[in-house]
Formats: sequence, C-alpha cells, structure tokens
Amino acid sequence: MTPLWAVAAILLWGGLATFSLAAIMFASQQLGWSRMNWSLLLGTLVTGDRHLATLFGFLLSFLLGYAVAFLCFALFALTGGAGVWKGLAVGLVLGAIQLVVILPLLVLFHPRIASEYDGPSVVRRLEPPGFLALNFGYRTPLVILVAYAVYGAVLGAGYGLIL
Repeated sequence: MTPLWAVAAILLWGGLATFSLAAIMFASQQLGWSRMNWSLLLGTLVTGDRHLATLFGFLLSFLLGYAVAFLCFALFALTGGAGVWKGLAVGLVLGAIQLVVILPLLVLFHPRIASEYDGPSVVRRLEPPGFLALNFGYRTPLVILVAYAVYGAVLGAGYGLIL
C-alpha cells in the first residue's frame, strides 16, 4: 500500500472511529448514564471559559483520536493485519488505559481539577474523576469501555479492508 492510501485510510477510519467514540460519550451524558464530559476536561486544560473549553476540548479530542488511530494503524500493520475483533480488543485496552492511567493522572497536572485530598478552590473547581472515573457516575467505566471498544472495532474493520 502506498503512503498516500495509508494517510487516506487513517483520515477516514480515524475520523469515523473518533466520531463514534464522541457520539457514544455525548449520548451517555445526555441520557444520564455518565456525567463525564471529556471535551470539557480536555478544553479546561487550555482555558477557564467553559464555552471555549468545550470547543477546544472537542478539537483536542479529535486530534488525539487521530493520533491514536495512527498508532493503531501502525500496530495493525506490524502485527499482520486488522479486523473487527482485533480492533475491539485494542479498543478495550485503550479504554482500560483511559480509566486506570490517564484519568487518575489528570488530577496531577490539570490546572482546574480539584484534588481528592484538598477539595475545590477558586481556580480548581472541576470534580476529580476518582477511581475508575466513578465520581462521574457508577456507569461511567462501562460507558468508557463500550465507547473505546466501538472506536477500536471501527478502526479494525476499516483498516482490515486495506491491510
């Protein structure tokens, strides 16, 4: 496969997978299954204005989605191909990393998330995710795992067509 086709595949399937993940996370929030707003969490890294933070966070989440899609493409290419089941497994691993590593570490460097030990302040007003993001609702870990599983399955299915 030529590099141009690889870039086109990453742009297409990475965009579809990221959109799927974002749609599931947004729907879960609107349906009351989770209170986690990943766009707001990412955007408030950059600004304290909640409206701008949501916009910046949405853009940042898409950039991160494409970066991960690129890494997944490389992983699939190096391991001999892709498929729905392989993508689903990769997505579940990504979701577990989000829950166990990324969200707990976010508290350490995010300028606007309150510490679980010190509580909120004038600047740090966002609730910390807590263990497995359970502070955002008891269904949040399941929602994150499902969203990432769909993300991975879409990537696996799409990349499977060309790898």
